[in-house]
Amino acid sequence: MFSIEMIKYLSRFNFYLLIAALELAIKKCVSGADISTICGEIDNYIQEELLKVFSNKKSKKLERGIAFPTCISVNEICGHYSPCPDDSTTLKTEDLVKIELGAHIDGYASNAGTTIVVGGKAKGKQADVILAAYDAFMAATRTIKAGSTNQEVTAAINAVCEDYEVAPLQGVLSHKVKKHLIDGNECIINKETPEQRVDDWEFAPGDVIALDIYASTGEAMGKEADIRTTVYKREMDMQYNLKSKSARAFFSVVN
Repeated sequence: MFSIEMIKYLSRFNFYLLIAALELAIKKCVSGADISTICGEIDNYIQEELLKVFSNKKSKKLERGIAFPTCISVNEICGHYSPCPDDSTTLKTEDLVKIELGAHIDGYASNAGTTIVVGGKAKGKQADVILAAYDAFMAATRTIKAGSTNQEVTAAINAVCEDYEVAPLQGVLSHKVKKHLIDGNECIINKETPEQRVDDWEFAPGDVIALDIYASTGEAMGKEADIRTTVYKREMDMQYNLKSKSARAFFSVVN
């Protein structure tokens, strides 16, 4: 059982590790680079660095690893693009790239992300949408405090996007994070519509929020892409009774 001080240390370590991993990913996102290769190299880097902490005999078996696989999503692909080698593509100059990654120690997870333009600076609407997302993120972080509500955060995100004449992407949720859970039931919705709403709730001291901000120059409605899904989440409420040896072996890898 970790003390509060140890949990704070874990959080700081995860933070600095992910900053280093993001910087490495940014360096690798150059014209001609293969996306699957970059994702694999960054995941390996995170896992190798995690093994360097709590490496004594007592703690070497402490659970640690990837909290969210490295994803490099280009242009109109909103997120969660971590392709297998045979499905991969290469980056080109002026591609708009969203980088996502995450790490955990003993189930305490940290995720991080950033947006870059390959080989140059953003301009025009591309620059507007990046600045809108950044300023909306900053406005949201200022709004998230004890006594404020999730609806106030949604309103702040929408106000910034409106100023930049772009739109917050529909269907995007930010979640309260707990141990072993990066997407809790208490959510902040990026944009509320009559069809897409979440329950109101109030922030309390100690809440940890994984904040995702997405803005779009288009109609801001995500669509299912014709791309193989590679990022999966286990449904923890489901119980499995696997009979075959190969199924049990596969399931152990998933776990």
